[in-house]
Amino acid sequence: MTRATAVRAVLAVAVLLASVVITLTMSPRLGLDLQGGTRIVLQAHDSDTVTADRETTDRTLEVLRQRIDSLGVSEPTLTRSGEDRIIVELPDVQDPRQAAEVIGRTAQLSFHAVEGPGTGKLETGEPPAGDSETEGTDGRKKPPASDTGPGDLTLPDEQGRSLALGPSRLSGAGVDDATAAFDAQGGAGWSVSLTFRKDAGQDWKKLTGEAACHPAGDDRRRVAIVLDEKVISSPQVDPSVGCRVGLPSGTTQITGSFSADEARDLALLIKGGALPVPVEIVEQRTVGPTLGAAAIEASAQAALIGAAATALFITVVYRLFGALAAVALGAYGVISYAALLALGVTLTLPGLAGFVLAIGMAVDANVLVFERAREECADRPKRSLRSALTTGFQKAWSAVADSNATTLIAAGLLFFLGSGPVKGFGVTLAIGVVASMFSALVIARALTEIAANRRFVSDYRGVNGIGRPGAVRAWLVRKDPRLFRRPLRWLVVSAALVAVAVAGIVVRGIDLGVEFTGGRLVEYSTSRPVDVETARDTLAAAGFKDAEVTTAGDGDLSVRTGKLDNDGEHALRSALAEEGGETKKVRDELIGPSLGDELRRNALIALGVAVAVQLAYLAVRFRWTFAVASVVAMVHDVILVVGAFAWLGRPVDGIFLAALLTVIGYSVNDSVVVFDRVRELWGTNRKTPLDTIARRAVLQTVPRTVNTGMGALFILAALAVLGGDSLADFAIALLIGIVVGTWSSVFTAVPGALALERSAKAPPPPAPGKGKGTARGKARTVRRDPLDNGARV
Repeated sequence: MTRATAVRAVLAVAVLLASVVITLTMSPRLGLDLQGGTRIVLQAHDSDTVTADRETTDRTLEVLRQRIDSLGVSEPTLTRSGEDRIIVELPDVQDPRQAAEVIGRTAQLSFHAVEGPGTGKLETGEPPAGDSETEGTDGRKKPPASDTGPGDLTLPDEQGRSLALGPSRLSGAGVDDATAAFDAQGGAGWSVSLTFRKDAGQDWKKLTGEAACHPAGDDRRRVAIVLDEKVISSPQVDPSVGCRVGLPSGTTQITGSFSADEARDLALLIKGGALPVPVEIVEQRTVGPTLGAAAIEASAQAALIGAAATALFITVVYRLFGALAAVALGAYGVISYAALLALGVTLTLPGLAGFVLAIGMAVDANVLVFERAREECADRPKRSLRSALTTGFQKAWSAVADSNATTLIAAGLLFFLGSGPVKGFGVTLAIGVVASMFSALVIARALTEIAANRRFVSDYRGVNGIGRPGAVRAWLVRKDPRLFRRPLRWLVVSAALVAVAVAGIVVRGIDLGVEFTGGRLVEYSTSRPVDVETARDTLAAAGFKDAEVTTAGDGDLSVRTGKLDNDGEHALRSALAEEGGETKKVRDELIGPSLGDELRRNALIALGVAVAVQLAYLAVRFRWTFAVASVVAMVHDVILVVGAFAWLGRPVDGIFLAALLTVIGYSVNDSVVVFDRVRELWGTNRKTPLDTIARRAVLQTVPRTVNTGMGALFILAALAVLGGDSLADFAIALLIGIVVGTWSSVFTAVPGALALERSAKAPPPPAPGKGKGTARGKARTVRRDPLDNGARV
């Protein structure tokens, strides 16, 4: 064992042990789409006097935190997103009506003098039973003053009586605290105590002093507390309070026939009503706990089945070394999962799909190395197995680095340009790429190098898996098809496929999900089967004529509407319950029209940036002709995937966008491997025609492309079958993308590059080792075989 192998082995064992410890001692942070609950996104808006910036949004967040804490939700999470958005996550909350009502009270809290009965409903006399009173603790009394005329603002009080209110005398920003308390000794029952800030306390004292100048029972002796253009309380000033004396801050109590809940709600609204800026609910998602649990179970089953199929496949293809790569694949799963735990990444449903997908893609580097090692053994049959393996790692490094870099670019775009749970997919995909490189270049390399030193493995080349060329490679070498004698015909075929896809987009249209159009999508499960037509008729009779009803999952119903608030959703569910019995909400997505437009715009920006960034990276790493051809193939793949979804009538949403950006990375990945081999062969055979070079490069890399694609296909097929509706579309999009990406990397990118090279004037690339950093005429340094001690006879 060489020193380098020993270092890799020790490093692999240390990382693996640390990963096992982390896995056994830490629990994953599940997103709401996996554990169940409600996620609400609030958009802060400018008011007449305050701008919605980072500071005011932070203050608004703290006010909302106080409101939500009072609801008794377990471990709520509130975070600011950007300058003016607030994300509220409420675990285990399945009916968000109360939370949305409390959160959505967006207007400023204000205190008004009551100037008399409203013009719409002239009622006078004693307040009805249950009216609350405001009383002081000093017991002073003063004679009443004269009446005042009615004001311009007219609102109903708590009992529906119309009141004419004066202008706002005090805002909710002046409220320091409001608490509900029970007076057991005095027998007053539940009350709400108010404390005001210094200047606001003087205003409150003046307001209550003026109201106290009117006789008891007069509406003008009341003070109206208004929130969101609704009178939440209009207590009378206690008869003990004198005219022009008022109630000082700290001695104010609102009493009445309150229940405990009513007193707490009133205190909450008064204390938390002073939002610095108004907010609007632009997104609301609710996921039932059963859906999240089913997604976790399905993803686990898909991961196990897909990983087992992938491990079996690479073991059959690469024998012993394939089995060692399968062991490294298992280590990859432990390491990447531990990294998710250690970094505190919140695991979402798309993130879970990314984790599962990365298992299938993790064999890519191993396949590249093994195929290069097979070539070395075929070119120099008497070469030692260890030497061929070492050369395979060295020559595969460029393709491994470039292909993983393009996937990391796609993951970065998902994180920075995606929204909500889609960001989690970008994070898990990036972690998976890094972990897969470690497992392939450290763990798998250490295992295979140790095995290669064993005489039995080295002597019996049919056992190790790389000593002999594979069946696919041998067949291709024997047939040697002249693929690119007429490259334009392949471009015509690709253009025809694009035309079919565009026809689907034009004829069938793209079914944009509610995430991009705005509206509401709710999925229900019923205790009794309800067919779609019956459900449509039932909802139409209940007033929901525009509701679109489809089937979802195992007999569930999916209802999509335009603008629908939480009360409307409750009425819709009640209507379905009349036909289906007990009706449970499985999933609920509400997207505001402004956010839908923004998400749709961001999706187009993400695709445009993906094309530009990949083009820039490839132009730096390769010739511009190769870069343009790769990007053309990538756009070809995107159009075909979108067109396929149009023909199939599948929805295009945020999960689909994540799959599409992954397809972009996968497509460029395949093209990079092919062009990396073209560059290598062209550099060492500068006088050979380029179409011959391209043919050789394709024939040499096809086994890698097929074997890598099979690993991902096993995982995606398991996800498509077991993942349910939530993951099926994601898996189908990637299945289509991998197939068309494999095609385009050979029959679109390569013919495109050949066509562009006909008009290009740049010379062939330099031979390996004779790049910019090599002096002209200097002999190339040959790396010595690690087992060669330098002795010669």
